[in-house]
Amino acid sequence: MSVEATTERVLRLLMLLQRKPSWTAAELAVELGVTDRSVRRDVERLRAVGYPVHATAGVGGGYQLGAGTRLPPLLLDDEEAIATAVSLRMASGGTVAGAGEAALRALTKLDQVMPPRLRAEVRAVHGATATLAGPAAEIDAELLVTLARACRDATRVRFRYTGRGGEERERTVEPVRMVATGRRWYLMAWDVDRDDWRTFRLDRMAGAEATTWHFRAREHPDPVAYVQRSVTAAPYRHLARVRLHARPEQVRELVPPQVGRVEDDGDGWCVLIAGGDDLDWLAVHVARLGFEAEVLEPSELRQATASLAHRLATMANRPTAP
Repeated sequence: MSVEATTERVLRLLMLLQRKPSWTAAELAVELGVTDRSVRRDVERLRAVGYPVHATAGVGGGYQLGAGTRLPPLLLDDEEAIATAVSLRMASGGTVAGAGEAALRALTKLDQVMPPRLRAEVRAVHGATATLAGPAAEIDAELLVTLARACRDATRVRFRYTGRGGEERERTVEPVRMVATGRRWYLMAWDVDRDDWRTFRLDRMAGAEATTWHFRAREHPDPVAYVQRSVTAAPYRHLARVRLHARPEQVRELVPPQVGRVEDDGDGWCVLIAGGDDLDWLAVHVARLGFEAEVLEPSELRQATASLAHRLATMANRPTAP
């Protein structure tokens, strides 16, 4: 028998072992159309490449695929592949800590080897499915997969990007990593035309496609810290620094990372850095935290806070109309 035929039979054996908990040698021999001796040899071939196939002798015994020290490659039939891909697409936009990025990595691997006919089925199922709750900005899973591959393979990506002012421009970037904040997805990349690092919101991208241009990885800032600085400061008119009488972890429980970043200031104090276009809005949100606070900058925030306090005091002291 040829090597190709033997390999195909061993893969069929693996799929059978994954289908149900236990098989007798006779059952496997019938399914594969071989002798019991051939089944034993094929089981040894699976063991040699890391699959823990357990054998139990006697009446009621048989072969069982067990758990090993590492996860071996899995074989999925069409229905299983579709179900897995749809689940991963849903999880890639979820809110479970760490699950989104892990699901995206797994989806990238699965999408790379999935036949076009199954990929079309996955898109159809995903397109016909809605969730009641989810991130504020919905991202196409195809875009996530395209960017994940480009980050992995170090290939440039082109896309149309809509800026804050509504203008759309063509961008060419060297992607490093995607960062999910819980509400939005961001890409940290080297902007080829601007010769600098940039952060891009995925929901503002259109027509993204990976090129054949491979780039050499360069030193880069920490993606998570860089994106956090960008989304909490750069897009806003005002950048506030407020000293709070609280431990950093207390403030982080109340302030999401996409809203502000918190730095330890020692002695039970920390500094909150947050951006905003409206100083009254910033004053209200700092007051709502409920901690003793000191405005470090800008000075206009102190003025806005005093004005807001006056208006609130006036409101509270105004007599009730008869």
